[in-house]
Amino acid sequence: MSVDSDGTEEPGWDVDPEDEQGAAVVAALGRQLKAWREAAGMRVAEFGARIQYGEDQVRKVEAGKRIPRPEYLDRSDEVLGAGGKISAMRTDLEQVRYPKRVRDLAKMERRAVEIGAYHIHGIHGLLQTEEYARALFEMRQPAYSRDEVERYVAARMARCSIFDRDPAPALSIVQEEATLRRPIGGTMVWRRQLERLLEVGKLRNVSLQVMPLDLTVHAGMDGGIEVLKFGDGTAVGRSEGAFAGRPVSDLRQLRLLELRYGMIRAQALTPQASLAFIEQALGET
Repeated sequence: MSVDSDGTEEPGWDVDPEDEQGAAVVAALGRQLKAWREAAGMRVAEFGARIQYGEDQVRKVEAGKRIPRPEYLDRSDEVLGAGGKISAMRTDLEQVRYPKRVRDLAKMERRAVEIGAYHIHGIHGLLQTEEYARALFEMRQPAYSRDEVERYVAARMARCSIFDRDPAPALSIVQEEATLRRPIGGTMVWRRQLERLLEVGKLRNVSLQVMPLDLTVHAGMDGGIEVLKFGDGTAVGRSEGAFAGRPVSDLRQLRLLELRYGMIRAQALTPQASLAFIEQALGET
């Protein structure tokens, strides 16, 4: 939880002005919170002190310029005696608290019945631990602000909820060996990340493979690939080395990506050999 300079907690993240849907939801939420506070006859300073947030931060939330954290709503509900009506706004908030492009991706992942991906730079987002994800975002250049780092980390962790789905989607991920050799975040963060890979790789709905570095030529040389298939028979895919890196849903284009990904899986280590590889990497860490 981040903290203001006066010691009170920050209520959330700044609103992205380019995210029209998110800005509209947060503005409506702010108006409702202000109406509840005024109906209770409570001034901003008093209210902020009661919920342990700074006066300036309360004003930003009520003005629709700040996305509040779920705890902010819960404390407001309790202090204002809303009987759960303010806390219920968390559902609307969940839809916009993360960056729009991340929300769009998460929405597709929630719909997907099958996800296939080949990653060459870092561990796939659905497989990352919170510490590893934070280390990745903290090393970005130009540097993200503290708020941006926390917002992106929270969004990435929220995507992992697909593992709680029943039935869970079929997940096939091929990791380039180089991604398993770079101890991002330091030794302990990296060990926990490798342990997470072993844990997820043993799930029945997951196939985790490693593309070895000693395979000098393979079908993934043009870059990463991701294909998501949905229950209605449609699909969407993207590859850094095809169609200018744009998402595609045309069947002919998807067949090309599926063919390339199928070859990548055939050329990578088997899932069993891949888990053994990761266990060895963990032992060497």
